[in-house]
Amino acid sequence: MKLEVGVISKEIIKPSSPTPLDFGHYQLSFLDQVAPMVYNPLVLFYSSDGTTQFNTTTISKQLKKSLSDILTHFYPLAGRMNNSKSFINCNDEGIPYLEARVKSKLVDIIHKPVPGELNHLLPFQLDDITDITFGVQLNVFDCGGIAIGACLSHQIADGLSFFTFLNNWAAMSSGQVVLPKPQFVSAKLFPPKNVSGFDPRSGITKDNIICKMFVFDASVIENLRARYANTAGFENEKQPTRVEALSSFIWSRYVAVTRNECGPQRRYVVVHAVNLRPKMEPSLPPDSFGNYFRFIMTIPMLNTGEECYGLAKQVREQIKKIDQDYVRKLGEGNEHLDFLKDSTYRVLVKEELVSFNFTSLCRFPLYDADFGWGKPTWVGSPALTFKNLVVFVDTKIGGGVEAYVSLKVEDMAKFEADEELLACVNKERIC
Repeated sequence: MKLEVGVISKEIIKPSSPTPLDFGHYQLSFLDQVAPMVYNPLVLFYSSDGTTQFNTTTISKQLKKSLSDILTHFYPLAGRMNNSKSFINCNDEGIPYLEARVKSKLVDIIHKPVPGELNHLLPFQLDDITDITFGVQLNVFDCGGIAIGACLSHQIADGLSFFTFLNNWAAMSSGQVVLPKPQFVSAKLFPPKNVSGFDPRSGITKDNIICKMFVFDASVIENLRARYANTAGFENEKQPTRVEALSSFIWSRYVAVTRNECGPQRRYVVVHAVNLRPKMEPSLPPDSFGNYFRFIMTIPMLNTGEECYGLAKQVREQIKKIDQDYVRKLGEGNEHLDFLKDSTYRVLVKEELVSFNFTSLCRFPLYDADFGWGKPTWVGSPALTFKNLVVFVDTKIGGGVEAYVSLKVEDMAKFEADEELLACVNKERIC
């Protein structure tokens, strides 16, 4: 459904205490430098219990007060990015806080969410990156429900850092006294480099792209895991994970409906984002703030005759290569930077590879953000600015997975009509 959203106020929230001069300069790491130059978005929906309506005036005051307090601990978010995108001037200029009215009922959006419409609940356009790194929009629905839309610049943080900040903010809002202790050490672990010749805007586009959400119930996912466990290479291995199984299935259906257009001479590359924190020695805690992720690339062989071309096993083997030695090499020399430049050239310039990308937010603490009026009714992912991208998110209950799939419009028309796909998705929530 189309959302009619009107912004009624906008102000700047500054930290409640000034940032010490010693922390006035936040250096970006190498992994920050090569992160996509976009905002990461999230929308948290909260519905009233039906007997007590939210007092949105009180809620807004509570959000602004706690936001001011939490920014003291996450001080880079209240600063401004310098012109060369190499560091943040932690000058406490603050972050935009918008309030908006939505002429819809919250339940209608949750039942049939349209990812592209969720973008109206955000404070920024995702590809309109500025020197501001964070923003919030409080949306109030006709029914009295609310949604908190937030954007965090991918230039300074990954998804886990985003959730860590939101959950710490929520804890402070709800009155918890445990103070957050984010660790801002990424530039020490991965010192910045000269990244000239690499464009962090590569691949960012909104033209002719549509995002739709497909829900896979737990029983379907277990069937896919069992199905792919019977493929070559899994004889003495644990079953494919949910992400390995769903990635294989979704990619295979994409290939099935688009292979004729891509042409037999072009090869596919399947890309997965991997969290580096547990791969390091010693491993980093979840509150390590920054971009601690890298990509693994799998080039499936389309002539194997195996189920989904044996992709699940290949992905697992590639993930195993993200080890301590890999992490160590990231901070040394230019091998990884050269790899990024070459991959970008082959996918976007020469177009000899058809890239299909997966990122998983499963098992991340999406539903922990209780600001004082309960945990979210639903957490939604707005449409992102990339093609051939799938984002996996846990359903709130039941062990299912929501897959946000972004494709070219003409590819989506074929993909969503695929009979094998439709046999596996929850038809009540095809959006």
